[in-house]
Amino acid sequence: MANLIGTGSFGSVYKGIIPSDGTVVAVKVLNLQQEGAFNSFIRECNALRSIRHRNLLKIITFCSSIDNQGNDFKSLVFEYMENGSLDARLHPIDDENSEMKRLSLVQRLNIAIDVASALDYLHHHCDTPIVECNLKVAHVGDFGLARFLLKASDDPSQSQTMSTGLKGSIGYIPPENGTGGQVSTLGDVYSFGILLLEMFTGKRPIDDMFKDGLSIHQFTAMSMHDHVLDIIDPLLLIEGKDDDDRCGNDAQERPFTRYLEQNPVQGRRLEECLVSVMQLGLACSATTPGERMLMNVVVNKMKTIRDSYI
Repeated sequence: MANLIGTGSFGSVYKGIIPSDGTVVAVKVLNLQQEGAFNSFIRECNALRSIRHRNLLKIITFCSSIDNQGNDFKSLVFEYMENGSLDARLHPIDDENSEMKRLSLVQRLNIAIDVASALDYLHHHCDTPIVECNLKVAHVGDFGLARFLLKASDDPSQSQTMSTGLKGSIGYIPPENGTGGQVSTLGDVYSFGILLLEMFTGKRPIDDMFKDGLSIHQFTAMSMHDHVLDIIDPLLLIEGKDDDDRCGNDAQERPFTRYLEQNPVQGRRLEECLVSVMQLGLACSATTPGERMLMNVVVNKMKTIRDSYI
C-alpha cells in the first residue's frame, strides 16, 4: 500500500515504474465489483484516446487482463506528475516544507488559466463536447501547469455531451445538479468558479466556516467592496525568499506587504488584480446557469487579468 496515491469512485491509483525504461507512472486500477466501473473504463479509454491537450493528463497505455486469482483486471496507465496535487499546494501541512510549497500569485493565475484552457478545449474543441462534471485539479507542473484527469461517463447525454455518472465533488457541485437539472458545460463553469475562489482565498468550499447557508461564493461576495485583502489566502501574504523565485512569464513575485507599504501604485494594481479574479470567480459560480460565461470567455478574461497585473 506504500505506492497508493489515492482512491476514487471506480478504483485506486498507484505509483509504479515501467521496468523496461524506468519511467515513473500512475496506474489507475479499476474496482470491477463497483457498478458502472467496466463501462467507465470503456468510456474513459475512448475519450482519452481522442483528446490532446497539454493540461489533460496523458494516458500512456491501458491493460485488460486476468489477475493471478482468475479475476478480470483492468487499469489505465498515466504519466506521473512529480509536483503533487494542487490541493496539497493550496493547503499545505504545517511543516518545514510549507514555504517551499507556497504558490505565488502569478503561479495561481497561471494555474487558473491552464485549467480554464483545458475546460475550454473539452467544451468547444472536441468532436463531441465533454463535460468534466467532477472537476478536480489533479497535479501541478512547473510554475503553473495544471493538469487534471478526465473522467468519462457511462452514457452520453441527450445534448450530445459526455459527463460523469457521479454528479461532482461536494462543494463544487452546481446547484442545478442537485435538482435534477440537465448536466451541461455550464456546470463545469460553476465548478471552476468555486475552484478559483478557493485558490485565492485559501479556503476549501467545505470549510467548517461555511454552514447555516453561508457558502464560499457568499463569503467572497460580502467582502468585495472594502475587504478583499482581508479574505485573501494568508499564504500569499507571507514574506518569503521571493527574489530567488521565478514565476510564469519570466516575472518575479514580490510579497504583498512590500507592495502595499513601499509602492502604493503597485499595491493598487495588486488589489485590482485580486478584485478582478474574485469577480470572475463569482460570475462563474452564479446560481443560475444562464448567468455564467462560457469557458473561452473565461480564458480570455483570466489572461487579461494576469497580463495587466504583470
